[in-house]
Amino acid sequence: MRGDILIIGDHHRIAAEGILNLVLPGIHSKTGKYFFTVAGESGAGKSEIAFAMEGVLEKLNIPAFIIQQDDYFVLPPRTNERARVIDISQVGPEEVRLDLLNENIKSVTNGKTAIEKPLVIFEEDRITKEILDLDPYRVIIIDGTYTTLLEGIDCHVFIDRDRNDTREDRLKRNREKQNEYLETILEIEHNIISRHKDLADIIVDKEFKAYKPL
Repeated sequence: MRGDILIIGDHHRIAAEGILNLVLPGIHSKTGKYFFTVAGESGAGKSEIAFAMEGVLEKLNIPAFIIQQDDYFVLPPRTNERARVIDISQVGPEEVRLDLLNENIKSVTNGKTAIEKPLVIFEEDRITKEILDLDPYRVIIIDGTYTTLLEGIDCHVFIDRDRNDTREDRLKRNREKQNEYLETILEIEHNIISRHKDLADIIVDKEFKAYKPL
């Protein structure tokens, strides 16, 4: 999503290194592109960890590209927020074109080097399109709240931090008004996303340590 603001700290880099230490043999052994998802609740550090992973991989001479779930929302950000006010029950995976994202993943897995995808322009509250040439990249990282639900993924990463853990980070990001309405949204999202933890291959805990669940 064009216009998003990221604040990447040492804890994000530590999490990224921990994740990659667990899966590097799998990346090296796969003949095609290796797909990650990085999921979790709002403010959990999904995008920050994804970009930190990209940086670590670059140092290892493994080219990586990040695709953000936020580009696949049905409605642009401010319009989506207004729609939620009218009908809060719509909050959830149905707000996102996960079917299109799955199609894009399948196309790349089947050998297609370029895909057409949506692109959100945050400041203008609109969605346009872009063509991505993914041929040069060995690893594709997809970050977003509901990305654990995506298919054809080699490694699902889940950040195990809820809205109480993420409050400080959300205040720094300053993307949403912190009020009772937002807390209601976050509670709805928590009830949905927390169930996805059991689907993850790697979990990042509250201290940003990465581990494989038993």
